[in-house]
Amino acid sequence: MESSGLAAAFAGRRVLVTGHTGFKGSWLAEWLLGMNADVTGYSLEPPTQPSLFGQLQLDRRLRHVVADVRDATQVVRVISESRPDFIFHLAAQSLVRESYAQPVDTFATNVMGTINVLEAARAVDRPCVVIVVTTDKCYLNREWHYGYREDDPLGGRDPYSASKAAAEIATAAWRSSFFGKSAVRIASGRAGNVIGGGDWAKDRIVPDCIRALSAGKPIPVRNRLATRPWQHVLEPLAGYLWLAASLAAAPARRDDDTSLESGFNFGPDSDSNRNVGDLVARVLQHWPGEWADASEGSAPHEARFLHLSTDKAARLLHWRPVWSFDETIRETVTWYRGAAENPATIGGMTRGQIDRYCEAARAAGLPWAASA
Repeated sequence: MESSGLAAAFAGRRVLVTGHTGFKGSWLAEWLLGMNADVTGYSLEPPTQPSLFGQLQLDRRLRHVVADVRDATQVVRVISESRPDFIFHLAAQSLVRESYAQPVDTFATNVMGTINVLEAARAVDRPCVVIVVTTDKCYLNREWHYGYREDDPLGGRDPYSASKAAAEIATAAWRSSFFGKSAVRIASGRAGNVIGGGDWAKDRIVPDCIRALSAGKPIPVRNRLATRPWQHVLEPLAGYLWLAASLAAAPARRDDDTSLESGFNFGPDSDSNRNVGDLVARVLQHWPGEWADASEGSAPHEARFLHLSTDKAARLLHWRPVWSFDETIRETVTWYRGAAENPATIGGMTRGQIDRYCEAARAAGLPWAASA
């Protein structure tokens, strides 16, 4: 794999992406299409308006299946028909605050949806790699500055975090119970707080910044001191893609601490562990404006400190983050300002950021970015 990189791993291969109409899923689909993969997407309609999925016109460029991951029959049908070489399972209810309002739906989507994908994968009668995407919030958060490692306890105080911990537990259980002698290989990816152009979700700080700045209003900041591992969306996507490519190329599975069939953290370097106030200040350097304190005394609990250790990904995959905190903010705000000034450039701008990211990774000597 190290001599060929991602482009050779995915060119001409069949790839199924659940949640392809979401923010991360749209970036992943665009990247895969750029590597000439044969992409099928399985998801509900885009969750926001506007949506990156619509802005990139992805419905015209891949096999677009509108269906619910909670529908086990549909999941089985689409996986059986598409016969994927790779499955990236991103479909989820992904908002902490929404999980307080819809806890049952959050668990149904994030846990049973994952189980439906794993059950459908059991019927695949050919080599296939499944990457289950969860979150850094799957860890039992003790509000310390220590970076959580893959073998730390899972848990969650809010329904979203708990549902993602349960999805990780289910993935590990299905892997050990049903895939011991299977040609299907399963791993999971846990990312930090992902930002980038094209995220239009509610209750996320960067979209909140952009909406306020576009309207000439102060940015509402709910939790200025909350610290998160901020990273550009392309960072974890590179991790998921390289983990999948490495699994497809690796020899027989190993059940020790060097196994790729396990959970992996994909987070930024320690300098990118910043509080919300720092992030907003950086955004305002690139798009001048103001912010206002919007803290709520009775707001639902959200973690204050959350950091990830990526030593395992560095050791086994030779993966590491590429863009600094400042580069991440610059690229993100540049995307939104460009989209506001000329929506017709969104496709080229998105692909241009992928190219620049890959060039920076290649210059850093990362194996996944090697030329084919």
